[in-house]
Amino acid sequence: MPEGETLPAFRPLPQKTPDVTMTRKGEAIYICANQPPGARPKSIPHALDERATMHPERAFLRERDPQTDEWVTLTYGEAKRITDSLAQAFLDLGAGPGAPVMLVSGNSVRAAMVILAAQKIGAPAAPISVPYSTMSTDFDKLKHCFHAVKPAVVFAEQLAPFRKALAALPAAAFRIVSAEPEGDNAVLAYDALTSTVPTPAVTAARDALTDASIGKYLFTSGSTGMPKPVPQTQGAMCSLISGQEGLRENSRDPEYDPDRIDNFLDWLPWNHISGSNVNFNGALWNGSTFWIDGGKPTPALFHETIRNIREASPSVFGTAPIALAMLAEAMEQDETLLKAFFRNMRSVGYGGATLSDDLYDRLQALSIKATGRRIPIVTMYGATETQGITVVHWEVERVGLIGLPLPGTTLKLVPNGEKLEVRVKGPTVMPGYHNDPKKNAEVFDEEGFYCLGDAVKFVDENDPNKGLVFDGRVGEDFKLSSGTWVSVGTLRPDFVAACSPLIFDAVICGQDKDFATALVWPSPAAAEQYVKAAGDPARGFAALVSDLTRKAAVFNASEQGSSRRIKRLMVMTEAPSIDAGEITDKGYVNQRLVISRRANLVQALYAEPPAPGVILL
Repeated sequence: MPEGETLPAFRPLPQKTPDVTMTRKGEAIYICANQPPGARPKSIPHALDERATMHPERAFLRERDPQTDEWVTLTYGEAKRITDSLAQAFLDLGAGPGAPVMLVSGNSVRAAMVILAAQKIGAPAAPISVPYSTMSTDFDKLKHCFHAVKPAVVFAEQLAPFRKALAALPAAAFRIVSAEPEGDNAVLAYDALTSTVPTPAVTAARDALTDASIGKYLFTSGSTGMPKPVPQTQGAMCSLISGQEGLRENSRDPEYDPDRIDNFLDWLPWNHISGSNVNFNGALWNGSTFWIDGGKPTPALFHETIRNIREASPSVFGTAPIALAMLAEAMEQDETLLKAFFRNMRSVGYGGATLSDDLYDRLQALSIKATGRRIPIVTMYGATETQGITVVHWEVERVGLIGLPLPGTTLKLVPNGEKLEVRVKGPTVMPGYHNDPKKNAEVFDEEGFYCLGDAVKFVDENDPNKGLVFDGRVGEDFKLSSGTWVSVGTLRPDFVAACSPLIFDAVICGQDKDFATALVWPSPAAAEQYVKAAGDPARGFAALVSDLTRKAAVFNASEQGSSRRIKRLMVMTEAPSIDAGEITDKGYVNQRLVISRRANLVQALYAEPPAPGVILL
């Protein structure tokens, strides 16, 4: 916008304004919201049954039929009937509080029914990362997850892609359920189980659920060892709902319509907190319609997300920054998509990584073009072990904020070197890793606060209501040989933004070295455009590298200290590996693991003379 011109107003956000209390005890700082928690269900299965009673004909879940390509709808009333039947079938198969139901396939209507039915009888649902079964050759992570929770039932929607993985598990220990049993008599047909006649035992099991009942096991990413099973109790999942309800303030939105049914469109996998407990459970609690997005932020699949946005015109959309970057690029070239995205949109959410200033500005420019107003861009911060613990619930002019604690949650900030390490206590925090007392003793401090390993800082130390800013992972930061700290959590997104749209992520290197360097991945969309323009892959890559070098040099010229300058970089041609843990299926890159796994590239960055492919800045 021209300098001095007033920016358009934000679309109203129906949330309460910040109101926290900050106290000090020794060097530690404690922050909690003054708003009390709001309403919540007794359990997630109770929430489903209550919504089914209130509006049985309302659309709950939608997904594309792979045969017809048309959207298939499941109502809240149908969901209750199916989960009651499946719950009885799972009881008959021996599932229960000590015998979980594991899922190896991904998001789908049937997977949702399996997860909710298992919870209905107190059997923890354990959705497992799909690549553990489809991209692995040794299936070690899958086998580890299986033995950690010992399921009575394993669900694989399609049998063919999972046959080898399932064969690696002890067959006598569980029963397989599939929607496509393919004539295998040893495999139970999902459709047949949904015809099971429920007995009073289902309702009795549901009503016996308490806050301590384990609804799910979600596994950590496994980036620092094997994935750890984290119990997701009914109390923790429902307390996340009540924390969000405590911030609800519909009167702040003059456009609020109590009869409006929100549309969620979401691809985030249900083996993660964001997709499973924040988005899916949130949609269920609000009586919304949840459209299951078969797309993903990859060159091969993102076109599906774009197609679904055109048809769903969602009112709620939360995803990883990598997906928002791809979406912004697509909307900048397609006005029909732009209008479809913003037609009903009330706010845009992101999580899993920091949003760059460049991407924030691009999204706001697109919102203004489509609606004449800015869109609230919000985020929730948390972990598998904690649910969501802080949220940006007000309109902000900048990125990097993680917001303030949800009602009912207390943050504890403890000095760690030059940073403030974040710890949390509250009803959303796990009771402890499943069967891992040694690790539990390490991750909780003397006051019972869970230690996340992240750092934050205040927007304004004199006014905590302005919020907290993510300040990187304590374990990702490093010192140069000069003793100067490099804050990876702030340098990485700033450098990526400066090089946008040519790269989609970077890994910052330089521990105990004289200067910082970067390994970068080119943006697939940008690389494709350069190759197309050059008419040759080699010339296209060379042109991209040339333009990237100029952008990186401009970034360095704007920075003052050695901790903020990238002296050398290398463009990686091997994509980050989900199976190896370099990147999660949400798009978060594990900096330390990439540096370890690609130690030869790091060595090349610091070789003298510089190795081939190293770009000097």
